Amino acid sequence: MGLHIIIAGGGTGGHIFPAIAIANAIKQQRPDTEFLFIGAKGKMEMEKVPQAGYKIEGIDIAGFDRSSLIKNIGLPFKLIKSFFQVRKIINAFKPDAAIGVGGYSSFPVLKYAQSKSIPTFIHESNSFAGKSNMLIGKKATKVFVANEGMGKFFPAEKILVTGNPVRKAIVQSTISRAEALQYFGLDADKKTILAVGGSLGARSINEVMAKHVHELDSLNLQLIWQTGKATANTYVERGRAYKNVWVNDFIQDMDKAYAAADVVVSRAGALTVAELCVTKKPVVFVPYPLAAEDHQTVNAKYLVDREAALMVKDTESQAKLFSAITMLATNEALQQKFIKNIAAYSVTNADEIVAKEILSVIKK
Repeated sequence: MGLHIIIAGGGTGGHIFPAIAIANAIKQQRPDTEFLFIGAKGKMEMEKVPQAGYKIEGIDIAGFDRSSLIKNIGLPFKLIKSFFQVRKIINAFKPDAAIGVGGYSSFPVLKYAQSKSIPTFIHESNSFAGKSNMLIGKKATKVFVANEGMGKFFPAEKILVTGNPVRKAIVQSTISRAEALQYFGLDADKKTILAVGGSLGARSINEVMAKHVHELDSLNLQLIWQTGKATANTYVERGRAYKNVWVNDFIQDMDKAYAAADVVVSRAGALTVAELCVTKKPVVFVPYPLAAEDHQTVNAKYLVDREAALMVKDTESQAKLFSAITMLATNEALQQKFIKNIAAYSVTNADEIVAKEILSVIKK
């Protein structure tokens, strides 16, 4: 008799890709497992999960909108509706376990699973726990976390520090810097900056790149620039005017982008931080200021305090970011120091640890 496991959550790549990595690791250890993902309708998971070969059901749920209070009027109705949808899905699928990875949809799914005494597991990827994870963590069977010091959010006896699951394509990448640069059509003799703002893009990083892109050549620097989907056209056009710039709204092969990069400028979502630790890249973080509980600043500060990265506040990016990137790109000694220090936080088998732990509890 095969296992039935539900995985709930999403909203960003930072939730979706670890969820897929955990599913793949469970499948590796128990090939007879059937998975059903539950996500929020209209969100990125509805596209990315089927691409990874898994089934997904969408529910009508949204998070609290911090930018416009009026948009939150329908929230209670959506939440009630989502509970009815979840009840129907869970009763039909009859899962042996439910795993929540954060994001709007994980709350109603795990809450209902707990009411049915189904074992529930949480993976909290950030250094500051999200609201829905904290609420369901009290009754969770086990809580997997990325970093030490999470006892202030979850019952200490339920916590297991595993790190964050990183995509196997990145962990197992063997591509050389020269091959990666050739793929992007760039020069092996120049220092390369990788600018990424997550799957949706980062306005502050994009604005700084657009403003200073013409200065890179005189500094003997080149750029791989992921603009994100929002307002991509403006930035893609701006970057394409220069032969020392590769630009697109999305980078499909992140393993190649990391291999090509000498330094990185990036948001500080948990998945990105984990990937930068695994790939051992010197980085300037620009945390997204509107992230829940400002968790991206907490993520970045964890490494900055350990002399493993630099950080520029989003509000100071126009004034300070370009000089911070170029300083790091031209300072070999600082790059080597950051490479050495960030490597200490590299975890390459978090998905396997999480999978093993879940399967040991289900025992079926």
